[in-house]
Amino acid sequence: MAKVALIGASGNVGTRLLKELSDRGHEVTAIARSPEKIAALPGVTPVAGDANDAQSLAALIHGHDAVISATRFVGTDFDAIAKALRQAGVFRWLVVGGAASLEVAPGKRLLDQPEFPEAYRPEATRGAEVLDQLRGIEDLEWTFLSPSALFVPGARTGKFRLAKNELLTSADGSSISYEDYAIAMVDELESGRHIRQRFTVGY
Repeated sequence: MAKVALIGASGNVGTRLLKELSDRGHEVTAIARSPEKIAALPGVTPVAGDANDAQSLAALIHGHDAVISATRFVGTDFDAIAKALRQAGVFRWLVVGGAASLEVAPGKRLLDQPEFPEAYRPEATRGAEVLDQLRGIEDLEWTFLSPSALFVPGARTGKFRLAKNELLTSADGSSISYEDYAIAMVDELESGRHIRQRFTVGY
């Protein structure tokens, strides 16, 4: 059992991560701007917190084994989160990543393809920047888990594939459910197989 701080615990991905962590017996501090939205689950303590306030965040995460950030890239200060981790003495940091920085062919990112939807470009571009930022960090044990292109609610099947930097596709396209993504993220929390690496999950 680990003591985990989950930032963004009330969001689409955060709620699935929270349930997966609870179901596996981890002790979770569920951090959100509106903690009243967080479901009551075994081992879960909801708290109000701001990911962009390094000092207050450091106080919330102190004494934890790991931090998982499940926030949007736009509007989140990842420098502040990194500062909070260092101040709190927490070195394991798992980040809910994006798919746009994955490669559709060697050296060719999904983000750079002409058919990439413009509506998603600001968030996707920021996500790619955060990954580059993490790759320059050597004093924290970060992991960036990218979903597949279609990232939506669905079944918890436990049947998926992992890869490093290439976009996973199948006959049905490129997809992963929030529920199966949560399995892969908590597996990584427990195994530590991708320290200072990005990897991806898909069907």
